[in-house]
Amino acid sequence: MQSSQTIVLGAGLVGMAVAYGLARQGHAVTVLDEGDQAFRASRGNFGLLWVQSKGFRMLPYARWTRRSAALWPEFARMLAVDSGIDVQLRQPGGFQLCLSTDELKQELARLEWLRDAQQGDYPFECLEGAQLRQRLPGVGDAVVGACYSPLDGHVNPLKLLHALHVACQQRGVKVSNGCRIDAIGQHSGGFELAAGGQRWRCKQLVLAAGLGNRTLGAQLGHEVPLGTTRGQILVSERLQPFLHFPTSTVRQTDEGTVQLGDSAESVGLNDSTSVPVMADIARRAVQSFPCLANVRLVRAWGALRVLTPDGAPIYEALGCAPGAWVVSCHSGVTLAAAHALSLARHIAEQSPTAELAPFSLQRFDQQSEFNYAH
Repeated sequence: MQSSQTIVLGAGLVGMAVAYGLARQGHAVTVLDEGDQAFRASRGNFGLLWVQSKGFRMLPYARWTRRSAALWPEFARMLAVDSGIDVQLRQPGGFQLCLSTDELKQELARLEWLRDAQQGDYPFECLEGAQLRQRLPGVGDAVVGACYSPLDGHVNPLKLLHALHVACQQRGVKVSNGCRIDAIGQHSGGFELAAGGQRWRCKQLVLAAGLGNRTLGAQLGHEVPLGTTRGQILVSERLQPFLHFPTSTVRQTDEGTVQLGDSAESVGLNDSTSVPVMADIARRAVQSFPCLANVRLVRAWGALRVLTPDGAPIYEALGCAPGAWVVSCHSGVTLAAAHALSLARHIAEQSPTAELAPFSLQRFDQQSEFNYAH
């Protein structure tokens, strides 16, 4: 029987950010992960640190996202100190490119709602024609306009995940892979977990296992409503720097490759790729930046987003299992700073606050049908 003060289930971006934050709070933390057979998005991430339009019709999510973006410089500095890895944080602002007037109108409507809900404190610009092309050289004629927000940015997601693992190790976090949890039991001092022939005990338990939170939550008497959409990503050969701002569909990495993406498909647990969707991603990318027309693509993959019914995170201290938390979201990069520097403190202190209340499972109690929003 192995013991730990806190066990985090899940070694993706969400779980490792929380584990890192708890370790910095002085907790003895063990991370148990199912392994590569688990469905995960952390290695299929676009790397955007995206604020623009997040929280449309849910103001607390907009504020939480913006807070995380503001915490990111401190978070990146801490990771660099603890891991020696530069995650390549850049926050120059980002562009939402629109290929039709309808797309532009819809994006503007979302941003105007967010600005009005925050009494004007929500910076963005709508750019068209020569003004857009001056700000974003190389953009194609098919782009009718774009919305720019100075709040957006991007990182290298693989370096981020690596940095979190190294930093956690430096802070004493133990990580065990290949641990598919068979059972979770409660006792007077906390929880007992079984995985194959292994057993663990802990006082606090954090469920951050992506789609696995559905079955893990059920073992603790709570329904955790989660769905999926599949996103596909294409990666080009390395190019000379030409794109100095992230966009929601095309971004150039610090290594020179160009990522193309932003698809959303309802395909259950199928995380493969499909030619029609990849062709559509490539077509839109070339329309956005014609210089990509003859560029070679070197990799492609699919990954499943973990989505709640309204698209916003779930942060819940489980009433039926005191000491246990559910943490579920699909914005693992954007919210990593808030998870490590704010949420982890609440978990360590077992202190749910008014700030986290809007993200409780209770908000779904009155919903009979879920629309898993992207």
